[in-house]
Amino acid sequence: MQKWLVSGFGFIVVVLYLLSQYWSFMPETFSVEEKSTAIAQQNGVTPVTGYTTTNTLIEVTNVLLNKPGGYMSNDVTPPSVFLDNIPAFEFGALEMIRDLALALRKDFSRSQSQSVENPYLKIAQPQFNIDHKSWAFPSAEGEYSKAVDALIDYRDSLADDNQNSAQFYARADNLRDWLGEVEKRLGSLSQRLSASVGQDRINIDLAGDQAARQSTNSPQQLAVKTSWWKIDDVFYEARGASWALLHFLKAVEVDFAATLQKKNATASLRQIIRELEATQHTVWSPMILNGSGFGMLANHSLVMANYISRANAAIIDLNKLLVQG
Repeated sequence: MQKWLVSGFGFIVVVLYLLSQYWSFMPETFSVEEKSTAIAQQNGVTPVTGYTTTNTLIEVTNVLLNKPGGYMSNDVTPPSVFLDNIPAFEFGALEMIRDLALALRKDFSRSQSQSVENPYLKIAQPQFNIDHKSWAFPSAEGEYSKAVDALIDYRDSLADDNQNSAQFYARADNLRDWLGEVEKRLGSLSQRLSASVGQDRINIDLAGDQAARQSTNSPQQLAVKTSWWKIDDVFYEARGASWALLHFLKAVEVDFAATLQKKNATASLRQIIRELEATQHTVWSPMILNGSGFGMLANHSLVMANYISRANAAIIDLNKLLVQG
């Protein structure tokens, strides 16, 4: 009897291990244009301005919810509860999803500041703000699914010739506002990734404005270091954010084609996409290494920070083109 119990326990452990390995594979990238065209053909409509961006937001969310193992950030049972890389990836992607959903609601779908917000986006955007670890009453994936349903209604109404209340305005100012939020996300990720080796940084919070003030005093030099236990989490959060943003920018290239061409900014956007594609290369090491900057071992966080910093610098330049081009 005891032998059967030991054998059964060992079998369960092996199955859970193999399952955890399968569930730990990162989602692949996909063609946003092909996905949007296929959905449009299925619905018997022609993709219009904003259709690709909205559909890409839907597809990215669906990948998080329906990949092998499903959405795992809020799982409380084995083997998901022991995995942290995929939940970190999901959170990074979710942050980008939240930013784009908010931009859709307050900018892309509205013509002027006094215009009425779209009723579908008014439903969809708040659903993404639930705690990503909430597992019951309501569950995170349940709320995200409701958001997807509302986004589908908005996407379909964009292509409906019988009504014109749903709109997507591909204007340079709308794109600049969203890219401004993206800059802050990438800047934060780059700083956290670079802190994997520990750094003494000069406090520049009030630089550039003599009259600037802050709530409480801060030291002139800051010692910044990401905890050893959090290095892989930050790495995969950045990987997830880059994965989602990569698809969103490809969709922007489709829907904002005329604006980008007028500003002579298409090549700049493609360079950003190329930098983000590099963040999705296969990690051959069995663990995220944290070697010093010029030490014997690699530092995967610094490599990721390099790609993200280059993408962020290119986004800043793109924003300038959208203003001045």
